[in-house]
Amino acid sequence: MSAITTGSVPRLRRGVRLSYDQTRETHVLLFPEGVLVPNPTAAAVLRLCDGTADVAAIAAKLGERYTGVREEEILDVLSRLGDRRIVEWS
Repeated sequence: MSAITTGSVPRLRRGVRLSYDQTRETHVLLFPEGVLVPNPTAAAVLRLCDGTADVAAIAAKLGERYTGVREEEILDVLSRLGDRRIVEWS
């Protein structure tokens, strides 16, 4: 894929699932290679990665709930998760 932009549409890769762990009282990413505990910011972004909303729409939705949401920061989070093969782009 070429450069990731605000028009890119992220989704969790096949086999990856975001779940809430009652024991740890936090979200966890379950994937074939293991488990990752995302920070609250990453979890909020990942909940919106449904394969239909682009980065700009995700930023707008998060902006309704939080102040200071910047598309560049969302792109950074998703880019790092993409490098770890957790998120893919359509």
